[in-house]
Amino acid sequence: MHIALSFEQKKGMRVVIQRVEQAAVVVSGETVGKIGVGLLVLVGIETSDTEEDALWLSAKILSLRIFDDENQVPNLSLIQINGEILLVSQFTLHALTKKGNRPSYMRAANPDYARNLYNFFTQELQKNLEKPIARGIFGADMKVHLINDGPLTIIIDSKNKE
Repeated sequence: MHIALSFEQKKGMRVVIQRVEQAAVVVSGETVGKIGVGLLVLVGIETSDTEEDALWLSAKILSLRIFDDENQVPNLSLIQINGEILLVSQFTLHALTKKGNRPSYMRAANPDYARNLYNFFTQELQKNLEKPIARGIFGADMKVHLINDGPLTIIIDSKNKE
């Protein structure tokens, strides 16, 4: 007898975090956000995401010990190095690619809901970092430039807290 098990992972607010020496986002030829040393954070918001997801992710991002200390050991957080954040919305982080070759974005939140949660997430990061957060323009066609430091890239999902 064969028993098929299905493990449907919960999906949540998803971020791709890249440690950078510098990063910028350009819209229609104009730089709308740029940072020096810090984190480029790409964020995808799903229909089931809430402010609780944004609060958890904000705290997690700011406390990740991924910057080198005096011994070149990644032991310091963004707050400890007085780093910056460039936050860019990216609904394609919720692409479903199981069927066919054209990704589906049906899990991505509708633009109005996503924009509100993106703004809340920005405010939470700013409040806890105690400095402005550089941003892209929600829903715009953006060109992101970065110098990835390491490279160090981390993916975090608010419902799958690994």
